[in-house]
Amino acid sequence: MNNLRTGDNGTAKEPNINHVLLMRLRSLENMVYGQLHGLSISLGLVDGSGGRGKGGLPATLHPAEENEAKYQFEKYGYNAYLSDRSLDRTIPDYRPSKCKSISYPTDLPQISIIFIFVNEALSVILRCVHTAVNHTPAHLLKEIILVDDNSDDEQLKGPLEEYVNKRYPGLVKIVRNQKREGLIRARIEGWKAATAEVTGFFDAHVDFTPFWAEPVLARIKEDHKRIILPSIDNIKYDTFETEPYGNTGHGYNWELWCMYIHPPKQWYDKGDESAPIRSPAMIGCSFVVNRDYFNTLGLLDSGMNFYGGENIELGIKVWMCGGSMEALPCSRVAHVARMKKPYITNLGEHTPRNALRVAEVWMDEYKSNVYLAWNLPMENHGIDYGDISQRVALRKTLQCKSFEWYLDNVYPEMRKYNNTVFYGEIRNSKISHLCMDQGVKENHTAIVHPCHGWGPQLGRYTKDGQLFLGPLGSIGEDTRCVVDDQMSSYPQLLNCDKMSNVKQKTWRFNQNGPFINQATGRCLEVVPANATHQAQLVLQPCSGQVWTIKNTIKQ
Repeated sequence: MNNLRTGDNGTAKEPNINHVLLMRLRSLENMVYGQLHGLSISLGLVDGSGGRGKGGLPATLHPAEENEAKYQFEKYGYNAYLSDRSLDRTIPDYRPSKCKSISYPTDLPQISIIFIFVNEALSVILRCVHTAVNHTPAHLLKEIILVDDNSDDEQLKGPLEEYVNKRYPGLVKIVRNQKREGLIRARIEGWKAATAEVTGFFDAHVDFTPFWAEPVLARIKEDHKRIILPSIDNIKYDTFETEPYGNTGHGYNWELWCMYIHPPKQWYDKGDESAPIRSPAMIGCSFVVNRDYFNTLGLLDSGMNFYGGENIELGIKVWMCGGSMEALPCSRVAHVARMKKPYITNLGEHTPRNALRVAEVWMDEYKSNVYLAWNLPMENHGIDYGDISQRVALRKTLQCKSFEWYLDNVYPEMRKYNNTVFYGEIRNSKISHLCMDQGVKENHTAIVHPCHGWGPQLGRYTKDGQLFLGPLGSIGEDTRCVVDDQMSSYPQLLNCDKMSNVKQKTWRFNQNGPFINQATGRCLEVVPANATHQAQLVLQPCSGQVWTIKNTIKQ
């Protein structure tokens, strides 16, 4: 009769069923936790709430750990040894306060979360998985897909598979590329494996935060043609401390390098920090999109190599072809900023090629700005950007708007350089191994310097007769222009927009001719200098010196 207890009147009573069930559940929970905890221990990892860096605070290593940590730091570009000591940490809630009072529909679509990795630290990948599971409502998370882009790290083979299969049976899929495809094509492979209505693409070194998913899925449920960018906070690569980034949109310059930009004026005018932010493009480390709509848009451009440019193409494409892209302050993920990228050393070979694919398909008459930014001639540039016929046909099929419409309506902050006549290195025939150069920016004086063709030597002569030196501006302050201020013997580099005397910033020039200032009639010329400098760039009466600028845009 041990399963009965006696009441106050001496009669037998049934045991408290809820109490018995609770005890059994606790016993089962302890048993399961012990087994699962053993999985991480066997890999030298720490899970649960007891890891280092709780609450996003900086964590440090003990002196005895420093040597081992140094090797991993060099290998991965972040403090992987420290990462191993915390798979389940929570990080601060950086959402604007209004986000915390917003309610969302209960019938939101499910999401497949896709991570791409190549030779990533095992603990960093697993923290992606852990925090995604911990902070995504179970009924919304259909699956997690890990795409291995042909890693050679043994920990990412058997140990990774055993861990996720035992810890998250049926939830995590692993897709393995047989050769290194690069981020762009690897993401397409992840999309192919996904089965949920919505797909989310993330770098395999992010931490998720509570309530990240609901605002994203609600915006897509409301309009399936929206591509949503969770706001990105930073995780420092050495201490794994988290720090908030402000509310921003995502933009780019004419080399098609992505960057954060201020939200548009209309967003500030609303006075609502929780409101979505119009974004002309995306940084690329996280985006969420309706699976079928992504297919309609042509996915990413598989003709591009590795990464760089695909994030800009997707932003341009979705806006021009009837959709939209927005950053969402109420949804936040934190991203580990690497000290270096250990898995690719020749990215510079691929980025201009990818950029030219975007320019030739989507940018119409503004494609010249991309060539200008990369200092490439528009013909015979030596870059084989591959077959773009399918992308051109896609644009036609989708009946997309013009790139000028996109600049006017989506990215009006972007500076336009269609008035350029000549661009590239500027050489004097007298000393052709030296090029005009912006010099030390703080000196505001143009100089000549041994030619290298990079940003400080990017010259640009316009239809208005203005001469600019330095990398192209995109938003904010523009490249400075060469000015004869009528006082100095040296050409000044000033902000052309603030110059009231038009003639001081206007030059008469044709290829193989002099630069003659309209205000003074003086010429830009070179003269011998001291032992430190081979020559100096000066303003003086014209003596017949002539100049050439590397590239010409056909008018």
